[in-house]
Amino acid sequence: MTDQFADYQLEIYLDALSGHIAGFPMDYATLEHKAAASLSSSLHSYIAGGAGDEATQRRNVDAFSEWGLVPRMLVGASERDMSVTVWGQTFASPIFMAPVGVVGLVTDDQHGDIAVAQAAARTGVTAMFSTLMQDPLEEVIGHAGSTASFFQLYTPKDRDLAASLVERAERAGYRGITVTLDTWIPGWRPRDLASGNFPQLRGHVLKNYTTDPVFRRLAGSDDDPQADVRTWVQTFGNPLTWADLDWLRSLTGLPIVLKGICHPDDARRAVDAGVDGIYCSNHGGRQANGGVSALEVLPAVVDACDDRVPVLFDSGVRSGSDVVKAIGLGATMVGIGRPYVYGLALGGVSGLIHVLRMLLAEADLLMAVNGYRDIASVRANIQRVS
Repeated sequence: MTDQFADYQLEIYLDALSGHIAGFPMDYATLEHKAAASLSSSLHSYIAGGAGDEATQRRNVDAFSEWGLVPRMLVGASERDMSVTVWGQTFASPIFMAPVGVVGLVTDDQHGDIAVAQAAARTGVTAMFSTLMQDPLEEVIGHAGSTASFFQLYTPKDRDLAASLVERAERAGYRGITVTLDTWIPGWRPRDLASGNFPQLRGHVLKNYTTDPVFRRLAGSDDDPQADVRTWVQTFGNPLTWADLDWLRSLTGLPIVLKGICHPDDARRAVDAGVDGIYCSNHGGRQANGGVSALEVLPAVVDACDDRVPVLFDSGVRSGSDVVKAIGLGATMVGIGRPYVYGLALGGVSGLIHVLRMLLAEADLLMAVNGYRDIASVRANIQRVS
């Protein structure tokens, strides 16, 4: 993929001249609709659903319409630079694939985590892999090639298990550890509750646990799936406090990012405590209903960080214009969630690559048409419209 992401548009048009019409949707609504038809009802429910009546999930999406971009003309933005440098690593674009705990189940062969890594290798778009994998973390990262991968940790109650997972990720070559703070207990999710749908309780996406020596010691027998599930239930979910940050820092020399930070005071305190990145997110509205959107709090979180650490962001991103707006409001990198999962569901690696290229092309074209050569230009020309 070229650094001029807008070229994907021309590629699609030229393919059509040869009789090859694009087989994947070009907009989120159609993508979501077609993916829903291709997924089992239980898996689609788990991916698409949110907490409560899903008002926060909808607010995440709607918040982007409250911001607009002001075009600037006669600047000759024939080339754009969307690259970002984070923790000494330069990425051609600011987007990344956010951790999604059931992505391993999305492909027909149930090796979706590997498919995500393969798409990362072919696009250069980095992926952040969930603790909840269908394949062991060591096997997944090998498919990402030279594209950096990051590991997301659901911190277990057992500290030895937490240390083992982090050590394995570091040894395997992951470039950073993202600690999720808002999911030590599941939120109230009516869609899943109505069908009793909880994949982990059925033994799915637990491979990082069942291949871990500490977990194996806790669970006992190697051939008792029910014992594995019981052990996972007993150890999952550590409600971390500020007192735990020194311990987390002691586990690794890799960058540590805290995911779920939405208040500027929390961001400031975390940076003062020595974390390497802040991840502004409300888990896409899956965990807590009745809250503000992640985008609404992003500017204050960015200000609190004061350029001392990168600020990652996700929740509600559905398009390339959403990516540009989030960058305009100060995000260093922007995580894509449901859109890439739906692309994977529709077409495996090819479908996922299409979604990533589609989002990047739209973002690049938006910058071109608006006269933005770089991210600084975006930030200088975004304003609230409602």
